[in-house]
Amino acid sequence: MSLKPLRIAVVMDPIEDIKPRKDTTLAMLLAAQLRGWALHYLELPGIWLRDGVALGRAHPIGVREHDSDWFTRGAAVVTRLGDFDAILMRKDPPFDTEYIYSTYILERAEVQGALVVNRPQGLRDMNEKVYTAWFPQCCAPTLITRDMADMHAFLREHGRAVCKPLYGMGGRSIFVVDAGDKNANVIFETLTEYGTRYAIVQRYIPDIVTTGDSRVILVDGEPVPYALARIPTDADNRGNLAAGAKGVGRPLNDRDRWLAAEIGPALRDRGMLFVGLDVIGGFVTEINVTSPTGVRELDKQFGTDIAGSLMDAIGHRVDARGGRH
Repeated sequence: MSLKPLRIAVVMDPIEDIKPRKDTTLAMLLAAQLRGWALHYLELPGIWLRDGVALGRAHPIGVREHDSDWFTRGAAVVTRLGDFDAILMRKDPPFDTEYIYSTYILERAEVQGALVVNRPQGLRDMNEKVYTAWFPQCCAPTLITRDMADMHAFLREHGRAVCKPLYGMGGRSIFVVDAGDKNANVIFETLTEYGTRYAIVQRYIPDIVTTGDSRVILVDGEPVPYALARIPTDADNRGNLAAGAKGVGRPLNDRDRWLAAEIGPALRDRGMLFVGLDVIGGFVTEINVTSPTGVRELDKQFGTDIAGSLMDAIGHRVDARGGRH
């Protein structure tokens, strides 16, 4: 842990709209506050560039564990973002052009002195579905294309496939398609907007029904010892909590640890301190870097302090950069 009290900023969706008992960002703020660090809150419309300097309307904020009264927010002060010791980028997807523009602003803050978690260039480079292609040894057969003939050929080869847009989140617009399904054409047309947008097609992994879609959390490249398995309901194929799946914690297995060892060092080296691997049947299906969740559920089930581990990693990184401003 850093020996110096730090100034921490968070860029997030409106804090009044979160579910406090489930929100991972709130867990991070609570852990930072417990260390005596000063907290500041920003939303995406409140950051900008002026003559190359990253600025923001930063509200001092206090947080607490409470179901209906979980924060106190002060008046905004225009602040140089580079003057913060660390900035948590916790804006939820979609990863659209506005999100991309925000990473440029935060990259200027990084150049001007702040540690940004996760690193802005990494957020741009590591699309959560496409970046799996850097680790093919960890993944089931996968096709990324906008050619519908290629999608049909992949479906015939594997018999059953999961099809998703590259920009989705929370289980939105995910389809399970069987070879010979008369709806395949319209699904591929919808996902690719008639061949004008890329989509991802993955071989269907039947383990989703029994063991679910497990979230393996990496903190500074190292796996938390437990995973959160999201088990779909009987009425749905999707292992997403937002789609109604049930979250069940479990210890990591040898395959999980191998996957983390294959992927974690590359993420750590590129400044991605907090990442969630989505694992089905021992295969990585997504590498979540934008705003991973699952902390509250695992902390509740196993007594872990995942956000605390992240704050320790941030403290070490800030100290390695020369300490607070």
